[in-house]
Amino acid sequence: MTAPAGRLPERVRLTPVQAAQSGAYVGLGDSYSSGEGVYDQDIEPVNDGADRCHRASGSYVPVIAETYRFAGGTAFYACSGATTGQLLTGQWGHPPQISRVGPEASLITLSIGGNDAGFSKVLTACIAKLPWSSACVDQDAAVEHRIGQLRADMLKVLRELRGRAPEARIVVLGYPRPFPQEPVASVDNLSADDQRWINGVARRLNDTVGSVVRDFDRAIAAFGGPGSAEYVDAYEAFTGHEVGRQQPFLNGLALDMDPINVNARSYHPTGEGYRRFAELINEQIAAGPGRPLNNYRLTASP
Repeated sequence: MTAPAGRLPERVRLTPVQAAQSGAYVGLGDSYSSGEGVYDQDIEPVNDGADRCHRASGSYVPVIAETYRFAGGTAFYACSGATTGQLLTGQWGHPPQISRVGPEASLITLSIGGNDAGFSKVLTACIAKLPWSSACVDQDAAVEHRIGQLRADMLKVLRELRGRAPEARIVVLGYPRPFPQEPVASVDNLSADDQRWINGVARRLNDTVGSVVRDFDRAIAAFGGPGSAEYVDAYEAFTGHEVGRQQPFLNGLALDMDPINVNARSYHPTGEGYRRFAELINEQIAAGPGRPLNNYRLTASP
């Protein structure tokens, strides 16, 4: 028996991959997304303004763009050094990253929060300390305060992203543990205790960002809204390949000799590290938020 002519179109729930691919992919965030760790290996930086933001083709964003076919194409505007505030207001005289997001966005990825916590400055202070001093762990109270403030700032970012792209899957990438869980030797003037403390800072940072993202997604689900907010915990992602290992996925301390200066790629992912990030995000794209998405398409009427 054939269906009667003039039957109304039906709503079909999209799979996680279908929802992600239905529009544009927008890659935002800080240096862990821009490709800082491999930037100086690029023959040519990626798109306008990338020379200041250190956007590199070796980041995970171009890998994801090649893995999936996005109906609305890909926009890559992560910027090294970005804080949550700068993501909303801009850097180096360039338009804010948030302005690159519109209603056509179906997938947004970003790493953010590390600069709010002052992670780069924390590492620098630890490396530059006198070998016998406690200057590294003495930063704990200040770091804890900054991480505490990050909760409200992270929530503001998620609200802004969702307001601009209400049907998008927002995937937030955490930060990897930089040193082995049980360090056995000093690395770059960092004692084993220093390394454990820095690992702990990364854990606290990830826990804070992840908590905000998960709470935000619960609110989306509770109201039956489309889209999602998803957190990818990368803390264990480089296990066996931390700084100090034989094949690290993070650059160790890199110095420019003329003049002597700490190169920005220090403690940022190597090419292998960014490819590992791409694997994690690709897995998340396929798996979805762990709940049904309320993203639909209409079937064509017969």
